[in-house]
Amino acid sequence: MKLMTKTDQKNEGKPLPNDKNFQQNEELEKEETFESKLHVAEDKLLRTLAEMENQRRRFEKERQEAFEFGGFNLAKESLAVLDNIDRAVISFKNDEILKKNIDLDKIVNGIEIVKKDLETIFKKNGVEPIECMNKKFDPNFHQAMLEVEDDTKDSGIVVQEIQKGYMMKDRLLRPSMVGVAKKNDKK
Repeated sequence: MKLMTKTDQKNEGKPLPNDKNFQQNEELEKEETFESKLHVAEDKLLRTLAEMENQRRRFEKERQEAFEFGGFNLAKESLAVLDNIDRAVISFKNDEILKKNIDLDKIVNGIEIVKKDLETIFKKNGVEPIECMNKKFDPNFHQAMLEVEDDTKDSGIVVQEIQKGYMMKDRLLRPSMVGVAKKNDKK
């Protein structure tokens, strides 16, 4: 009986380096390693290409939105000018002292021409007023400011426009501030 050392026990059953089986096993391991590395590299490359394509699409979409809605904030801020023009015309027409002035109509006409020019600029850039009168209240486009008792209209119908709302293409610039009809509860 031969005594085996720990090294002999470890190497027992394993092919020796100059054995044909050992060389074939080593070649198979190298091939598997190269094939697996190739597959991993191909997978990384495909994922990187897909990510680059997705990023290109995102940038293209952002560029298109920037082009379409680049003036969104300017348009939103400019609505105050349009509101102030309306307030000025109403103020001039209701002022008792100005009513006596023979040039009041000329002043009001001049202001209304400026207002129409501003509205034309808005329209060219896709800014349109929201039509809300006698329409069903829609919280996506309207902001209810008050309820008005009205038995001639169904509940939830807009009966008063306090401040005009606007859309820019398919985006809400400002909701319409409205009064909504409600039925009289006493009946």
